[in-house]
Amino acid sequence: MAEFVSVRSAGGLATIRLDRPPVNALSIALQGELKEAAEQVSADPDIRAAVLYGGEKVFAAGADVKEMADKSYAEMADISRRLHASFRAVAAIGKPVVAAITGFALGGGLELSLCADFRVAGEHARFGVPEILLGVIPGLGGTQRLPRLIGPARAKNLIYTGRSVGAEEALRIGLVDQVVPDADVYDAATRLAGQFVAGPALALRAAKESIDTGLDLSLDAGLEVERLHFTALFATADQKLGMESFVASGPGKAKFTGQ
Repeated sequence: MAEFVSVRSAGGLATIRLDRPPVNALSIALQGELKEAAEQVSADPDIRAAVLYGGEKVFAAGADVKEMADKSYAEMADISRRLHASFRAVAAIGKPVVAAITGFALGGGLELSLCADFRVAGEHARFGVPEILLGVIPGLGGTQRLPRLIGPARAKNLIYTGRSVGAEEALRIGLVDQVVPDADVYDAATRLAGQFVAGPALALRAAKESIDTGLDLSLDAGLEVERLHFTALFATADQKLGMESFVASGPGKAKFTGQ
């Protein structure tokens, strides 16, 4: 029975909920449960999209520093592999994922939000990667996913200084996609994720994999990944439904099955 991370789903939409009061510090145990939750969401064909949520007060205020402070190099070399595997499992969910962010998303909390496809923030949310102030660097994807999202110069500014930014600056630099009143964060995130529930699941997975894989490849290699995914979709029922519906009735009217 998971203690810190739960998954509940209804109508094709899952919520992955962090619950480790008071600030959802990302302990080693929590991150192990997070990996299991991500794999559960990935494997369940009835789940078509997901929201990653820390609750009404805080998303996640970072790694559990007390837990890490006395670790040796050898210990952290092993632990870091397991922690990266947890975040990779979230990033690898082959379905649209929206992070619903209230309060703090700092350090590992911000890095976790970067594993989602979209980020919806409350108006009083704050974001940062303050690891430099602890004498280390972001260790859960911040030096890699953050510059890919907001550009290297902006990422270096946040990483080198350790400063935090508010929701409006986060929106301006492309760190989040929407800013809404704090009380509306979860509902706004579920609306955003919910629009994909009735979509062609295999095509959405192919789009996500093409984009995420292509970011690490040359243009020519990325185009080949896209071509292979595109042609493979002609073996799906949804491709037939989508194109037949388009020919008969125009765009946007197909009723996809996810097959």
